[in-house]
Amino acid sequence: MLQLTAVDKTFFAGTVNERRALRGITLHLEPGDFATVIGSNGAGKSTLLNVIAGTLPADGGRIEIAGENVTKLKEHRRAKMIARVFQDPQAGTSPHLTIEQNLAIALARGATRGLGPGVSRSRRERFQRELKVLGLGLEDRLRIRVGMLSGGQRQALSLLMASFTNPRILLLDEHTAALDPQRAELVTELTKHVIAENGLTALMVTHNMTQALKVGNRLLMMHEGRIVFELDAEQKKQTTVSDLMERFASVKGQMSDRALLS
Repeated sequence: MLQLTAVDKTFFAGTVNERRALRGITLHLEPGDFATVIGSNGAGKSTLLNVIAGTLPADGGRIEIAGENVTKLKEHRRAKMIARVFQDPQAGTSPHLTIEQNLAIALARGATRGLGPGVSRSRRERFQRELKVLGLGLEDRLRIRVGMLSGGQRQALSLLMASFTNPRILLLDEHTAALDPQRAELVTELTKHVIAENGLTALMVTHNMTQALKVGNRLLMMHEGRIVFELDAEQKKQTTVSDLMERFASVKGQMSDRALLS
């Protein structure tokens, strides 16, 4: 479903501030894979999502989604294939529009726009059915402005909106990091439900190692622009947070030794 081959990204190339954010990233996700990505600040996690989404162009390598080469496609051209939920609960929704208006926009994402009504009766009925699954009572509040919702409610709404167009790839960029523990747990459970219910292929960046082990069927560890460690579903079940911490410390030590010897 998603294939990255030798993908590179460098910021401020040729200057004293040059930084290689991605170094020859090669990654393959099968349809239905749900991979979590961990790593320290500056490891390249968010840059990886930005390059996949087309927000940033790759400097080298190849990106394929469902067999289509999208390496040179602009972000808006990838909109039908990719959905994304950001860390900031305010980033994925419009606060001045109602819940049903936000959902209608999400439903039309990547499609040819016409002059028909944004929220028809049939759409409103669908929105109520979909929102009821979230268990937050939002199905009875379709006409309130999204700005009146809590952060957790907005992230839940963003997740639902992201699934509406049945994207090939769902990108989750630390989408629970700004929430309190209770809301974060709720959104994590909703994430698992939405991905499983819709059979989505997902890549989730997180700093929470417990969360990284708890959800998904694959785990990737990044450091200094590289994928340095990977676990499959069975290996994740046998791995603890302490194991991950030890592995990360070992990786950091190995990378530092390479720098000293180079």
